[in-house]
Formats: sequence, structure tokens, C-alpha cells
Amino acid sequence: MKKLTLRDKILDISDFPEKGVTFRDLTPLLLDSKYYREAIRQMFDKIKNLKIDKILAIETRGYFFACPLAQKLKVGLVPVRKINKLLPRKTVSQEYKTEYSIDGVKIHEDAIKKGKRVLIVDDLLATGGTALATAKLVEKMGGKVAAFLFLNELTYLNPGRKLSGYKIISLIKF
Repeated sequence: MKKLTLRDKILDISDFPEKGVTFRDLTPLLLDSKYYREAIRQMFDKIKNLKIDKILAIETRGYFFACPLAQKLKVGLVPVRKINKLLPRKTVSQEYKTEYSIDGVKIHEDAIKKGKRVLIVDDLLATGGTALATAKLVEKMGGKVAAFLFLNELTYLNPGRKLSGYKIISLIKF
């Protein structure tokens, strides 16, 4: 049986969303149940021995991977929302600078208890801004970041510079 190579299901779209940018579209991977299951299996293998109390899923594509992983690990799931999205109860937020503006992330104020270890999951690590803001949010609440887990990492953007001191796990590196 042919080994499934996840990179084969990531579609490169040139000049999107603007000229000079290559968008890494993971939709073909999600559409193929064998590859999607393989991605979850590989992610689980990378984190199954970490002590994790909760998984934080960064909006929106991080949810695709964090939900099945939380089920496999039998831990709770915390949705991380962008600052301008609705969350129905009191939240804690963390702002960060993007290339063009100020953005932010937020979670419910009761989502992370002091001393709890969390895994932060997203589909893509690009510049590291959203990931770092999420880590700061966890730490502001007294939690500890056990690791970051990504399907894709754009190493040419050097995201590790912002996330030095944290454990970063990525399945596919560009």
C-alpha cells in the first residue's frame, strides 16, 4: 500500500490573496477522508505523550484538527476566537500587531485554570503572531503552554523567532 504523503494534498495557489503570496490550501486534504485521518493520526502520534489538560483551537481552521485530537486525548476543547467575533460570556483577550493592523484573540475567562497545561492547535504557522498572542493569553490566565501543533509551517517566514522558548510541532514544512 502506498504511504500517504500529506503534502500531496496541500494545493498551492499562487498570487492569493495578493500578488507574490502563495496560499497553501488544505481543503483537498480535508475532502479526502484517508488523508484527513492520516493527518489526525500523525498529529496524535506527535503529542500523545505530552501531559495536556486542555486543547486550545485557534479560529477557524485549527478547529478541524483540535476537535478530533481532544476526543482522542479525552481532554476539553477551548475555542480561541478573533477579537471581533462573538463569545457569549465574559472573556479575556490579547492583542497583537499584524503586518497591517492590530488584531487579537479571546477566550472565556473560565476556560483555563491556573497551572493547567495546554496544547495550542492551528492549521498554519506563518509569522507566529496569532500563536504568540494565544500563548500570552494562556499565560495571563495562569496556564502553561505544553506545545504548539500545526499542520503546516512556513519556515521561510521564520515564525520560530517569535515563538522561541516554546515547543513547536509541525507536520509539513514549507
